[in-house]
Amino acid sequence: MNSIIIPVNEGGFLSATIWERSDAKAIVILHPATAVVQAFYEGFAEYLFNQGFSVVTYDYRGTGRSKSGKLRSYSISMSDWIEQDVGCITAWAKTRFPGLNLLAVGHSVGGHAVLLSTATSALHAAVIVASHAGVTSTIKQTAEKVRVWCLLRVLAPVLCRIFGYMPARRLGLGEDLPAPVMLQWGRWSAMPGYFYDDPDWDARQRASEITLPLLVMGFDDDPWANPEAIASLMEPVQNAKIEHREIRHADYGLSSVGHMGFFRTRSADKLWPIVGQWLARQSQN
Repeated sequence: MNSIIIPVNEGGFLSATIWERSDAKAIVILHPATAVVQAFYEGFAEYLFNQGFSVVTYDYRGTGRSKSGKLRSYSISMSDWIEQDVGCITAWAKTRFPGLNLLAVGHSVGGHAVLLSTATSALHAAVIVASHAGVTSTIKQTAEKVRVWCLLRVLAPVLCRIFGYMPARRLGLGEDLPAPVMLQWGRWSAMPGYFYDDPDWDARQRASEITLPLLVMGFDDDPWANPEAIASLMEPVQNAKIEHREIRHADYGLSSVGHMGFFRTRSADKLWPIVGQWLARQSQN
């Protein structure tokens, strides 16, 4: 396991970690969720490494170790993460591991990156975990719907204006975020089609051009990425070879999975092999 710094053409850098093996069957890039640092995925990365893959994790700019100086100085948005950061890490991996198929696992917004980044054309296959169109109205639990609505539409704009960034840590919501990331997320959540309705972005066209094999995973106790929200995300993806897996946590003897639990070590024996075996099959195709 080695740590490296990768410069981003548009400015700043990505801090990445590599699990590299000389006999790797493919390279897997792990695209993280919003406000989640790469250390969260370390156990899963080690699992994939032990299954025969070289693996790369990283932090989006302005989060984790991909941050320098004051966060209020960052002007990058969530769409910049998807296009620039994902493009950077993918181009680096393609150059660093010539001859190996590039695979990706995207968690939440990391799954959005798989669908929307132009760098996806370099991938051989990808797994999308707990990714959904984050429209507030699709949240089923009323209390959670109100909480998320208040966070994204009321609290976040006020806090970003006061602090110049989103102080998520103070609220127990993970990593602090650049203000443009949080504000763009809030705007998308108010659009019926989420980012597909953003007039400043060709998200729907990008998703429609995806043709690679995809494993799309959802979990029955995820309060946000429910079947309706996942279906809304995947609706424009008409040309890919998609395998859907809706996991009932009780069927695997798990007390919960939710939005984050797939990557926790309690899921290692029951759920990680689903992805590991699928990626192994794709690496051979």
